[in-house]
Amino acid sequence: MITKIYNKVVARVFYLLLVPSLLLCSCDDMFDPADENKRQAEDMTEESAYAHGLLIFAYERLPYMRTTQTDVATDDAVTNVTTNAYLTMASGTWASDNDPLSQWDNCKHGIQYANLFLSLVEKVKWAPSAVSKQQMFIDRMKGEAFGLRAVFYYYLLQAHSGYADDGILYGVPLLTVAEDGSSDFNQARATFADCVKQIFADCDSAIALLPDHYEDLKTEEESLIPAKYQALGANVSGYNLVFGQKSMNLMSGKAAQAIKAQVALLAVSPAFRDQSGVTSAEAATYCASALKSIGGMEGFDPTGNIWYRNKTKLDPKASEMSEILWRPDRSNDNDQERENFPPTLYGSGRVNPSQNLVDAFPMRNGRPITDPLSGYDPQNPYTNRDPRLDDIVIYHGAVLKGTTILTGVDMPNDNNETIDNLNNIGTSTRTGYYLRKLLRDDVSANPSAQSIQYHVYPRIRSTEIFLAYAEAANDAWGPDADPTGIGFTAYDVIKAIRGRAGLGKDEYGLPLPEGDAYLEECKSDKEKMTQLIRNERRIELCFENKRFWDLRRWQMPLDEGVKGMKIEKVDPNKDDSPLQYTIIQVEDRVFNSSYQWYGPIPKEEMLKWSNLKQNKGWQ
Repeated sequence: MITKIYNKVVARVFYLLLVPSLLLCSCDDMFDPADENKRQAEDMTEESAYAHGLLIFAYERLPYMRTTQTDVATDDAVTNVTTNAYLTMASGTWASDNDPLSQWDNCKHGIQYANLFLSLVEKVKWAPSAVSKQQMFIDRMKGEAFGLRAVFYYYLLQAHSGYADDGILYGVPLLTVAEDGSSDFNQARATFADCVKQIFADCDSAIALLPDHYEDLKTEEESLIPAKYQALGANVSGYNLVFGQKSMNLMSGKAAQAIKAQVALLAVSPAFRDQSGVTSAEAATYCASALKSIGGMEGFDPTGNIWYRNKTKLDPKASEMSEILWRPDRSNDNDQERENFPPTLYGSGRVNPSQNLVDAFPMRNGRPITDPLSGYDPQNPYTNRDPRLDDIVIYHGAVLKGTTILTGVDMPNDNNETIDNLNNIGTSTRTGYYLRKLLRDDVSANPSAQSIQYHVYPRIRSTEIFLAYAEAANDAWGPDADPTGIGFTAYDVIKAIRGRAGLGKDEYGLPLPEGDAYLEECKSDKEKMTQLIRNERRIELCFENKRFWDLRRWQMPLDEGVKGMKIEKVDPNKDDSPLQYTIIQVEDRVFNSSYQWYGPIPKEEMLKWSNLKQNKGWQ
């Protein structure tokens, strides 16, 4: 919606600001711009929509992905698209001049727009005839810009932080004022700790200026308007214009708190904690603050793990889902389904979950499949498993849209087709599995009878922040302590997540005699709880572009080969023959974890600016 409204505005802003400040060149002798494009920055103070275009440009640079991408470079998945940039990266082509994970240009441009906007926001005539509206607009949009700048620096730290040869953990150059033609672009990288401090400061500024969430006040709720705006004469209609429901997908105080929690978790991870300046106790406290904005455990969404198929809540007229802390506008399409449905359902089967991931799902009794008490049967591998497996992965014999998907070898379906079988055609699965998560079963990808539905692709889910709290709290105080006073522990969070999934319960939702005994074992063992939290995070956030970054920040191996499942009849000539399940090697991963836990500074930047230091191991 924002993009549609401001297409013309941002085009003019692009000419005025992007060309001179980012490209640093002048082409006045090459063309004579139209009169309406002969603008000066001062013009923005008179035209609020024109100035707002800068902020819109920053939003358009947000680095969130709407589809599963980076997971196919991890042990969780592969893709059947042989030219996929993340596949080739994982096959050994990752270099400082070939980095599909780079955020350098995109996020630095986003920071430039945010800085430009901050330099003039207080001078713009947003609502000159109403003092209260003028101040509310200034505060909201300043808060948005601070929050957006925090996002951009967070993604830059994820992608480009690392130790240089001098043993110092660096982040990226810190820029808090807009660059122009007179700026010194040869800036050194700030330390990781200083970058984190700046992000925290930006988040705090956003939190101070923005409401936790945007909602309309009723006429009789005028007393809920903050006192500083009441003193300026604000009324309900004016407050709703600025901070009401129509602004709900903009940066909010709740989103800024969650971003601060994400950055804190990154800072206390094994890859960064030695020089981050942040403790696990501080990270847990920041996570707790973010969770307070949704009511703590009272805000835990009992269906949050399957938000993508909650058809009632996905409708634009529905109330917001407590699971979603921040999101873009809903999309109305069938893109995910066309990409990831199995071929039988006219999909391209792009993302194939791995056997590695399937093995990470415990049994319904909560025990890992490697536990002798789990009851796992390798020749009947999908029985009595964690119910989330059915929600996330399509395995041999699973049913989608009333169709049984057969992924074994030479196993035709009811239509005598074998196109869903392992490696049968170019769009067939390479692992024996198809993706189910994120897909709606009321969508059709049939070219002759396509149908679309609404989708929500979260930027931040509350489950992620609950898991961040559990990770930091367990690291700081162990599984069952709560010095923050928020009212729950790392153990409580994992119990809620596993309980929501149905672990420790039978297929009817009734408690098993032993309950979730494995969780209770972990309750008294900090290291065991650490591994359990990491596994729960892997399952809950899979295919949301988290796994690659998690492996790096945990300093876990990046080169674990990807496995799949080959299913064959013991006797191919008998229809009722028992099946044989064989784990196969599908794809190798070629990474060097000794230095690739940290991404590179782009080579072209290293060649341009002498003050930049490269991360150790990269050329």
